[in-house]
Parts: sequence; C-alpha cells; structure tokens
Amino acid sequence: MENKRVLLGMSGGVDSTVAAYLLKEKGYEVVGATMKLWLPENVENNAIEDAKKMAEKLGIEHHIIELEDTFKETVVKHFIDGYYEGSTPNPCVFCNKHIKFDLMFDVADKLGCRYVATGHYSRIIKNEKTGKYELIKAVTDKKDQSYMMYNLNQEKLSRILFPIGEYEKSEIREMAEKVGLEVYNKPDSQDICFIPDGDYERFLEKYSGKKDKKGKFIDSQGNELGKHQGITRYTIGQRKGLGITFGKPMYVIDINGKNNTVTLGENNDLFKNELIAKDVNFLEFSLEEMDENLSVQAKIRYSSKLSNATVTKLDNNRVKVIFEEAQRAITKGQSVVFYNENKLIGGGVIE
Repeated sequence: MENKRVLLGMSGGVDSTVAAYLLKEKGYEVVGATMKLWLPENVENNAIEDAKKMAEKLGIEHHIIELEDTFKETVVKHFIDGYYEGSTPNPCVFCNKHIKFDLMFDVADKLGCRYVATGHYSRIIKNEKTGKYELIKAVTDKKDQSYMMYNLNQEKLSRILFPIGEYEKSEIREMAEKVGLEVYNKPDSQDICFIPDGDYERFLEKYSGKKDKKGKFIDSQGNELGKHQGITRYTIGQRKGLGITFGKPMYVIDINGKNNTVTLGENNDLFKNELIAKDVNFLEFSLEEMDENLSVQAKIRYSSKLSNATVTKLDNNRVKVIFEEAQRAITKGQSVVFYNENKLIGGGVIE
C-alpha cells in the first residue's frame, strides 16, 4: 500500500495552511512541521502559534523543529560573511538548499513520511518520455518562487509536493476564507525573516561582531575619489547615499572586501554581457553531462526578467554565462538561474 504520509512545512501563513487543506482533500496523511529559526531579540514571530492553531483546526499532527542554532550557524553566518566579503547573498536560496529541502527530508524520514510539501508557488511534473521530474514555474508569474529551487535534484523532486502552484494568490485567500481558516487575510511576509525592518546596516553591526572600516572610493582605473564609510553600507547599482557629489550621477559598480574598496562609475558601467557562476546545479543532469554550449533564458535576481543567454562549462563546478543583451547591476552573491521557457533547468551563485 502506498505511503501517503507527507511532512508539510507550516509557517502559520495562508499559503502553507491552504496547502495542508488541499493535501488532506487529496487523501494524504498530513504531518505539519514548523521550523523554529533564529531571530534577533525583539522580533515578534507568531508563526509557531498560528501554525499550531491551524494544524489543530485541520485535525493534523504538528511538530516544532528546533533549528535556531543550525539556522544561525549556516544561513545567518553565510549572509553576514558574504556582506563583509563584498557580495550580496540571497539567504532564501541558501535556506532552501540547507534547511527547507535538506533537514526537512531528515525529519520526514524520522517521522515515516514519504513526501515533503511546502506552500511555495511552483509545480513539479514527471515527464513520462524521459522519466525525469521537472520543476515548472507557478501558474502566476507574479508569485512564482521557482527561482529559489535550483539546488534541488531528481531524488528530492520525486518526493516533493507543491499543492498551491496551480493557483493564483487571490484563489488561495478565497479558499482559506471559504473553509473558515482565520489566516485567510494574514499579510504576506516581506523582506528577510531575520531582518524584518530591512535595516541591514544595523543588523550587520549588531550581530557580526565586526566594525565597519572606512576605505577608498575608487574609479575603474584605481584612482581614489574619496572615502567610504564601510563596504557593507553599499550595494551594486546604488546611486544615493554615497556621501560625496561629483557633479554627475555616480553609481557603485564593484565592491571589494579584500581591498576594502568601493568602485564608482557611470550608469553605462553597470551593464555587462557576461558573468561567472560557481556552486552550479542542474536539476535533470550533472554539469559533466551538460551540452558544450547550453542555450537558456536566465535571470540574475529574483525580480529581474528572463533574458536569452548561453551557458558554457568551466572547471570547479563553475560556468560562464553570456547574455544576448547586457544586464544591469550583476551582483556577486546573488543567483543566476536558468530556464527553458517555463521549466527551471538550474542555476548558480554569481562570483
């Protein structure tokens, strides 16, 4: 008899709650799990309480997974270290890789669950011709979260369920209200969960144990233009808040943690046709099996548009990506993600 027991990540929000409801409707035995992650002091978080309440209402088993130390030592540390190296990491991608779709499988195995499910807006289908599992963008482009999933593999895809990927957000809220789930109008979470006020500067200062060191603003030839207040205060593409004026708009075009320099240039200096990505993963094949030149549509951040590009293999699990059209503000630490129309192929971290 098929094991229809599924471990569902429950955040206490409307998406994961409706995911639980939909799975139950399809005959799955749903086990809710809420991850207790590290958050700074004074950050209010009702996730566990709300998830518990919703699990009770739906009549499903519920567990709290203590991951505070692990989350702090992996996701938060990686985020802080990245900023001091001069990159801008995406903690959600890193969390999906190391927490949500790694440790959750360990928990699922311990609790006898065949599947792992989340309230992400994505879809998985099995291609009957190739026998491979494919990760497809959600029905609604606006909410699609496939960008965060490029570190998955075939084994995990065969066990993951995304119950809400077929729906629009408005439909999810309507469904929740209709079946009497009080979280139907709970606001979506914004920003990074451990920096809810968006004040990265204050967060880094408080939790890194490091002091920002002043350094040089330079141009692309290495000439000094002035003094900066510390590299963590700047991001690629930034124009305002530089603290000095030049009589024309100047932008941050590079940040170097080793030299403690911030390079400034004009807007056209922000446009580049190529990048190198490391820690590359493909969902349906290995990098060794990749075609010599792979044609894809790629995006350089979660909110950017897809652009035609060619991916070429390099050594050490790295690739070169060449875009047909120059991309603005390619940023170290962000992820470049590859698609074939609506299908996610893979991705990597921009060097």
